[in-house]
Amino acid sequence: MYIFMTNGTIDYLQRLRSQYANEHMLLVYDEDHGMLIHETEGTSVFHEPRPYEVLDAVGPLGGSFVVCNNIPVTDEGRPLFEHRFQQRARLIEKEPGFVSIRVLRPLKSDTYVIMTTWENESAFRRWQQSKAYEKAHEKRGTEKGIDQQRSIFPRPSYVTTYTVIKEG
Repeated sequence: MYIFMTNGTIDYLQRLRSQYANEHMLLVYDEDHGMLIHETEGTSVFHEPRPYEVLDAVGPLGGSFVVCNNIPVTDEGRPLFEHRFQQRARLIEKEPGFVSIRVLRPLKSDTYVIMTTWENESAFRRWQQSKAYEKAHEKRGTEKGIDQQRSIFPRPSYVTTYTVIKEG
């Protein structure tokens, strides 16, 4: 499975989504721009997409709040990074308000995306305060934490959040 992302104005992206109504797409926005996320087994309908291979997927792509943890990883660090994510605790899936997770391997960049979708922003904030979040991130900052493997991260990671625009 693949995910393709493209940015643009909300009007343009809404027209694009309508043009490909049979495709599985999620239209989202933040304070600066809109983004259309296309999940497919096939190829992208976008002219210049950011392509990703889905390494792990749980739940249907949906919800009303999207969180993307963008993590740059060196070529040499990819096997270690992917191995660590294959070993993840999988506690997030049990959280109230959780809708889906996608672990995305970049096909044309060095930045992995861990995308989670939530029923709403409050559900995500509750997850951040939960024991499950604490457990999932317990190694962070320790010598066993992947964040301490500085040589595999060429730049700091960053988080982007979006609100979903429902169809109709």
